[in-house]
Amino acid sequence: QVQLVESGGGLVQTGGSLRLSCAASGRTFSNYTMGWFRQAPGKEREFVASITWSGGRTWYSGSVKGRFTIARDNAKNTVFLHMSSLKPEDTASYFCAMGVGPYGSTWSGDFDSWGQGTQVTVSS
Repeated sequence: QVQLVESGGGLVQTGGSLRLSCAASGRTFSNYTMGWFRQAPGKEREFVASITWSGGRTWYSGSVKGRFTIARDNAKNTVFLHMSSLKPEDTASYFCAMGVGPYGSTWSGDFDSWGQGTQVTVSS
């Protein structure tokens, strides 16, 4: 059974930075794409970023491109989301997800394991 545990969320001021981490277990981490999604109150879950099994390719939503960076450490079974220049509209619960295969995707349907989420709140 796959377990994904996010950490690193918190309260930050506009323009600040945070680094989210997601520790994975229960499946050979290096065989699968990893992604981050987020959900704000009253809104649907949306794609943020994803990374292929090797880390060789990454994808970002238009709203975070240039501000967020996804990275992975296959030796530590961990994926990261480095967030900078944070804005109040980035406030949401952030979810780590493991894909069904090694290649990247921006569609939630291509991810079959999800963490419980970590809250990020950006104050204005």
